[in-house]
Amino acid sequence: MTLLVGVVEGEPPSRDLLEPRPDVHYVFIDPWTPPPAEAADAEALLVWNVRSGYLRDHWSDFTRLRWIHVGTAGVERVLFSELIASDVVLTNSRYVFDEALAEYTIGLMLALCKDLYTTFQHQGEHRWVQRETETLSGKSVVMVGVGPIARRTAQIARALGMSVRGIGRTARSGDPDFGDIAAPEGLRASFADADYVVMVLPSTPQTAGMVDAAAIGSLKPTARLINVGRGSTLDQDALCRALREGRLGGAALDVMSPEPLPADSPLWDVPNLIISPHMSGDHTGWQRDIVDLFTRNLERFQRGEPLLNVVDKSLGYAPAEHA
Repeated sequence: MTLLVGVVEGEPPSRDLLEPRPDVHYVFIDPWTPPPAEAADAEALLVWNVRSGYLRDHWSDFTRLRWIHVGTAGVERVLFSELIASDVVLTNSRYVFDEALAEYTIGLMLALCKDLYTTFQHQGEHRWVQRETETLSGKSVVMVGVGPIARRTAQIARALGMSVRGIGRTARSGDPDFGDIAAPEGLRASFADADYVVMVLPSTPQTAGMVDAAAIGSLKPTARLINVGRGSTLDQDALCRALREGRLGGAALDVMSPEPLPADSPLWDVPNLIISPHMSGDHTGWQRDIVDLFTRNLERFQRGEPLLNVVDKSLGYAPAEHA
């Protein structure tokens, strides 16, 4: 029996990546137009671009849906009430971006500690100015969020000679990568002697504004903060005030609110702040990696086996043990 799978395309389109299968019929859907009539019978959907709101807007058009896979790790944009209340299984593309995100995060830490911004500025001015910079070795980093991206980042940080601690849902000790993990209630105490804070949190009601003005105020004036999770988890205004007033050594944001960041946003001109356009996980070949994951899940779906990366719709993410 042929399985009908709808593919809500992204940019660039993915139809050339999905190899034909004798037992699967793909219906490719333009994300800017209503779904074609035959898509109403799709039992599975691959949704590339969750930002468009396509699934929410056309939820009632898919009458036989049993499974949705999204081409992102974050799922907050597709967790609308009808989907949450339904029996439709939601899976995400967790793990696809871990290595790229971890490397990018370490790159931001190095850019801050080596003050590369000033180096590039001097190069543009044709100025030869020798100066000292810091090392990451011997410094401490607190990972806010202890999922797989944070874990891989912690492993690299340890290899560079840094000490690592974590903030997770529950407190525990003896983790092989994070050492001691504090509960959210211990966040400010953990920040007090941190050299670096790296935020890798999903967007949920529980994480909204988790790193607030009080948490930022508990950091040392020399500390640096990096957010590669979600913009909603950080008090951006408090961060900017701390940077402008010299109460924080530096920061880097790959995620922010709103996105895309408007050209006239004052955030662009905050001193000692690196801004990148939510690209930390984007790596060459990421579409192929997602297709490979989707194909493995598709085969499991056809066999009636448990799927990979099932999202707990009440939590807002695909949980891992001890996350």
